[in-house]
Amino acid sequence: QVQLAESGGGLVQAGGSLRLSCAASKSIFSTTSFAWYRQAAGKQRERVAMITTVGTTNYADSVKGRFTISRDNAKNTGYLQMNSLKPEDTAVYYCNRVGSLIPWGQGTQVTVSS
Repeated sequence: QVQLAESGGGLVQAGGSLRLSCAASKSIFSTTSFAWYRQAAGKQRERVAMITTVGTTNYADSVKGRFTISRDNAKNTGYLQMNSLKPEDTAVYYCNRVGSLIPWGQGTQVTVSS
């Protein structure tokens, strides 16, 4: 069973940047599309960015132009570079496959202060 571990979250002021990492216990990034999701308090989990096996990316309108998803297949790690952060980006961020989900990791908390 593949395990996912997110890290890199924290408290940052509006306009700041963070880089999230998603470490997988097995090699998955070269064989499946993966995505970053987030869940704000009281809201449903939403997908914010995804990347396919051939490198095609897609972003939610709310983060387009500010977030960049990437992966390092050799390190079994995915990333989410988040720039120009806004208070509305505050949420717990998770990574997972697209479509056929595997058990969720603990997530990493991102808090953006105004």
